[in-house]
Amino acid sequence: MDTQFEVLKKSRELVLNLIDGLTIEQLHKIPEGFNNNIAWNVAHLVVTQQLLHYKLSGLQCLVSDELIDNYRKGTKPSETFTEEELEEVKELLLGLPDTLKEDFEAGIFTDYTSYKTSTGFVLDSFKTALAFNNMHEGMHLGVIMAMRKLV
Repeated sequence: MDTQFEVLKKSRELVLNLIDGLTIEQLHKIPEGFNNNIAWNVAHLVVTQQLLHYKLSGLQCLVSDELIDNYRKGTKPSETFTEEELEEVKELLLGLPDTLKEDFEAGIFTDYTSYKTSTGFVLDSFKTALAFNNMHEGMHLGVIMAMRKLV
């Protein structure tokens, strides 16, 4: 499991390095051929991880309902982050993997509601959710890399 947590932490660091130096305008520009922007992808990573691990384990998510409502699967960019809001999302992106690991080690993830993803993969435990989430994060990392070249 330690490797899965390390992969999550590293992918988050890569995302932060990719967006470092981009302006608010660049982060919110929707490149031609895309349905969303870099800012949406970053917030979506935070939200999805929370839903897959905490909500499906019957626990309270560690992010606001507003963030979840705006950036969960099936949403599109509707908000523009202020500099302050962007910093908050970046802090969540970087810090929540450590909290997730601490909570896992504390044994709080005892129940899990099975969930079939849009890719058809069935998540039936915290461990399968962590592995799937890492794949999901890698896909969005690739999208962010592509978008960065276009903004």
